[in-house]
Amino acid sequence: MLAVIRIRGKVNVNKKIEDTLKMLRLNNVNNCVIVPEEPTYLGMIEKCKDYIAYGNIKYETFFEMLKKRGRLIGDKRLNEDNVKKLGFQSIEDMAKQIFEGKVKINKIEGFNPVFRLTPPSGGHKSIKEHYPRGSLGNWGENINDLIIRMI
Repeated sequence: MLAVIRIRGKVNVNKKIEDTLKMLRLNNVNNCVIVPEEPTYLGMIEKCKDYIAYGNIKYETFFEMLKKRGRLIGDKRLNEDNVKKLGFQSIEDMAKQIFEGKVKINKIEGFNPVFRLTPPSGGHKSIKEHYPRGSLGNWGENINDLIIRMI
């Protein structure tokens, strides 16, 4: 699973890149989506790599993000009662099924697949340069550190 976070804003964005970001559901800065590591998504990520940060997310980080930043459509927070209405036993059960690929995150009816994160504590290194000097591009496993700072 890949975590994809929008780092840069909307000003002076090429139309094709803007459309790709919309297809990834990254409409605003600090939005995060979780996508499977498939050629289609990798191509989309490669196209807009100058506006996003991405990398392989760990289960523990995904679980924390789901617990703290998970929302239902209509902006209700995710809690144990809501999760049972979605057809899962608990938030942990939901996280396991999504992470193992048994359930696609965008196919869960009533769940918002976009996570709205806060700006990272300590700020971004640079929003114009690629990782490791800046915050853009492929972070690999280190994306987990950025997500923890943004939760």
